Amino acid sequence: FMWFMEEVGELAAALRDPDADRENLALEFADVLAWLATLANIAGVDLDDAVRRKYGAGCPKCGATPCQCGSAKP
Repeated sequence: FMWFMEEVGELAAALRDPDADRENLALEFADVLAWLATLANIAGVDLDDAVRRKYGAGCPKCGATPCQCGSAKP
């Protein structure tokens, strides 16, 4: 879990940097996704199924893809 949080921190730093290299930003997203999938696997969660159930029809609040809820978190 701590490695996941470290990667989220690195992604946050890359997102805050207006001069960030796009390739590095993409790699940071990949690192976060890889650790999230790893944690789901360790916890016995089928991440693909969970995402499909929650977001398969779009945003759980407005139903649109991408979300059209605006700035409010759905």
